[in-house]
Amino acid sequence: MPRPRAKDHDAKRHRLLREAARLFAEQGVDGASMSQLAQACGVSKAAIYHYYPGKDALLFDVLDSYLHGLRDQVVAVPLDGAPDADLHALIAAILRAYAGSDNEHRVQQTGLSALPDAQQAVLRGYQRDLVMHMSRALTRTAPDAFAGDARKLREATMAVFGMLNWFYMWNRDETEDARASYARTVADMVLGGVPRI
Repeated sequence: MPRPRAKDHDAKRHRLLREAARLFAEQGVDGASMSQLAQACGVSKAAIYHYYPGKDALLFDVLDSYLHGLRDQVVAVPLDGAPDADLHALIAAILRAYAGSDNEHRVQQTGLSALPDAQQAVLRGYQRDLVMHMSRALTRTAPDAFAGDARKLREATMAVFGMLNWFYMWNRDETEDARASYARTVADMVLGGVPRI
């Protein structure tokens, strides 16, 4: 008979994922060990292997949990109102979703390529959904500017994500007000250029 699942299984798994993201971000995927993770979590290595068969499975779950949740939050932002207001709302939602996930964000940038192709494809699918939602929002704000020019739209979309993805480097103030202020600045720059801010 299979062993029943512990009541605190999900909480322990969440802690493992958070600590693994921190270690992977600080040490690199190759540099972080299961022993270090066990020590950081105050558990045995055997306890970690109860959840994950190895470091690759743990890395995938760190990124899958993060990107799946991020994608779900962001694509839930409706794009059926006033285009400028929708873009403001979308950018603010992305920065809110990034809050507290700097380690996961760093691991995404450095660790995704360490995974097998099939797992990378799953994770890149989440990223593609995010990019498509932003592209739709941008197209609605200036349909003539992007008409028939997929390259220009992609460049504009990547420029917006570039400004957002590096928030944790340029702004150490993690308050919700700081994120909201930065989101307004980015959206205003996108919509009207520097004079608008």
